[in-house]
Amino acid sequence: MDGKEQLVEAILETANGGQDPDGKKILTCSEAFELAKKFETEVAEIGRICNQHDIKICKCQLGFF
Repeated sequence: MDGKEQLVEAILETANGGQDPDGKKILTCSEAFELAKKFETEVAEIGRICNQHDIKICKCQLGFF
């Protein structure tokens, strides 16, 4: 398994921990930053992967989401 596949799997696993009221999987902003740091990638890449897998980013540290 390459690094990108490991990153996607880690995002999916982390997002499985919660759902919003509509039943959509969620990933908190702080979790996204932690994963970006752990996998040495840009936070924007985490966002792209979340979009591809219909995962909502919540509890934005900047108040955007």
